[in-house]
Amino acid sequence: MPGTVLLLAAAPVGKGGLVDAASVLPVLAAVPPAVLAGTDTANVVELADPLEPQAVLTRLRAAAAAPGPLTVYVTGQLQLDRRQRLPHLALARTTPATVRYTALPWHWVREELRLRPTGATTLLLDLHADAETWEWLRSHPLDSGRNNAVYGRVAPPPARRTVATPSYMKAVATILRSGHRPPLEQLHQQALGRIAPESGGTDLVLTAPGPVTGDPHAAITAAVQSGRHADADALAARHEQAAVRAHGPASEEALHWTEVRADLAMFAGDPVRSCRTWLAVATTRLNAGQAPDTPAVEAAADRAHHQWSQIHDTARVRELGASLAELRGRVPGRRAGALDDVQRRLAGLGV
Repeated sequence: MPGTVLLLAAAPVGKGGLVDAASVLPVLAAVPPAVLAGTDTANVVELADPLEPQAVLTRLRAAAAAPGPLTVYVTGQLQLDRRQRLPHLALARTTPATVRYTALPWHWVREELRLRPTGATTLLLDLHADAETWEWLRSHPLDSGRNNAVYGRVAPPPARRTVATPSYMKAVATILRSGHRPPLEQLHQQALGRIAPESGGTDLVLTAPGPVTGDPHAAITAAVQSGRHADADALAARHEQAAVRAHGPASEEALHWTEVRADLAMFAGDPVRSCRTWLAVATTRLNAGQAPDTPAVEAAADRAHHQWSQIHDTARVRELGASLAELRGRVPGRRAGALDDVQRRLAGLGV
């Protein structure tokens, strides 16, 4: 089965940039796609200094939906948003004041990859952090998802008026240009060895080889990939019910499986059921006291909105649109005009 490779290099343009992220892309592009992916053949998608987080999300979502192994190479700069103090991958237009709206929330990466089979996803990361984010990372691990293998480093901010080089990723690319991809742990250690004199031991080293056997997500994903959507949903429903009995309907354990079922409805081509489920997730989280700008609440509202936009049955558009409009009044999300979008579509139907 062919693999998929996503090459993402991003950093603010101008004085806010800490790293010359895009400089690594020519080196990575010189590596044969199959070697980048560790498969016989591979499709490569390259994003160089993207401007909009939604555009990156679209490419990431498409890569996550592809069958077969996925390898994501990310080079760039981490910054915290001022409201929630959560890490974001800064993009070309990002400034400290606009992180929330112009950068890619790191939890979007985790969310988009969470339903992929165990062991099917690898992230290789070469990230630089500004001073505030560097301090935050010393006590908060960078969560890239429990199903994914993660290798790389986060470097502290460079000296003033200095732009850093993505030396870890360049070392990885140089090793791979030989035409041979060693085991990932070995590749990671070789790259760290090459940059050791430069880093001086100050980098945060990222190593998460991924989880071991028996994960129900793998069985669910296998069922989806073979077209057995009802079986996938039934398995997720059993785990959801068990989590509700053990932890309660508003627990993270139960909500996780409800979210899985919302995604499964999307994969099955049932936007009505998916939208309805995401609406329920958002409402449950809000009723449990979570703030409207909590990442999980925003994600549920955004996904409900997206699935609603895929519905063509007028009666269902009206029914779910009323609930979505009420939700958008409480959870506007990061994109301006979300509530207006719902109201315009409903007005067009005479609601």
